[in-house]
Amino acid sequence: MVEIGKFNTLTVVKVVDFGVYLDGGDWGEILMPKEYVPANCFPDDEVRVFVYFDSEDRIVATTENPYVQVGEFAFLRVVETTSVGAFLDWGLRKDLLVPFREQREPMKEGSRYLVYAYVDKSTDRIVASAKIDKFLDQVYPEYEPNQEVDLLIVRKTDLGYAVIVDNTHWGLVYDNEIFQAVRIGQRMKGYIKQVREDDKIDVMLQPAGYAKIEGLAEQVLDKLRDYGGVLDLSDKSAPEEIYRLFGCSKKNYKKALGTLLKQGLVEIGDKEVRLKGK
Repeated sequence: MVEIGKFNTLTVVKVVDFGVYLDGGDWGEILMPKEYVPANCFPDDEVRVFVYFDSEDRIVATTENPYVQVGEFAFLRVVETTSVGAFLDWGLRKDLLVPFREQREPMKEGSRYLVYAYVDKSTDRIVASAKIDKFLDQVYPEYEPNQEVDLLIVRKTDLGYAVIVDNTHWGLVYDNEIFQAVRIGQRMKGYIKQVREDDKIDVMLQPAGYAKIEGLAEQVLDKLRDYGGVLDLSDKSAPEEIYRLFGCSKKNYKKALGTLLKQGLVEIGDKEVRLKGK
C-alpha cells in the first residue's frame, strides 16, 4: 500500500518520454517525471521514491529528499504567506502549507518554525501544523533503560534541552550530561535514561556504561563549553600554555584529552581541540 508523504519502494510499470510510471496499487499508476528518474531505469525495476501531490494536485513520485516526511517534526523556513496560510520550504518543488488554523502565531516570511507534517483527512493533502503538542505524548512511553532512540533538539530550558523522542514524545537531556556540541534543530541518536513515574522521559546522548567524566577531563569539557566549543590548546601546545590555563602538566593534559577522544566527545587538531560536531 502506497503511503502518501513518505518514501515507498515501487515497481516501474512503463517508461515514457516524459518519465516513468510506477505501480501505485489503489492509487493507480504514479508518474515520476523524467528529471527524477535514475539512470538505466527499466520496467520491473524497483525504485525508492517519495510520493506526494504536485502543484496541480496530481499524485507524483520523486527521488528528491524532503526535509520532513508525514509523521515527522522539523524546523522549516517560511517562503511565502498568503490568504490561506504560510508556505514552507521542505525541499520539494511544491511548498508545504501551514493553514492559519494550524499556526500558534502568525507566521512570518523568512522565519523558521517547528512543525509536524501530516495528511489532512478532509482533503487527503499533506499539510503541516505548528501546534505540535497535540501530536506528542498521545501513547504510553514504553521504553527500556539505555534503549536507542531518535532525537530532535527543540529548545533550551533551565535544566538542559527539550527534545522530541522518536517523533512521539517529549524528552529532556540535562545540561550536566551533555558532553558535546548540540544545536536547535539537530537530529541525533540518544539513549533512554529513564521513564519517570509521571511518564516524563529523561534522555542521554551517550549510552549508559560510558566512563564518568571526572577530574581534569571534566575541567577541559567545562572550558570547551565556556569557549564556545573550541579551545586553542592541543596536545601539541607548549607546556607553559597548558599550565597557565589548567595548572597541570602537559602529560596529564594529554591523558585528559585521550579520555575525551576515546569516548568520542572531542576532536583534536594540530592547534586546537573542539567538541565533537562543533
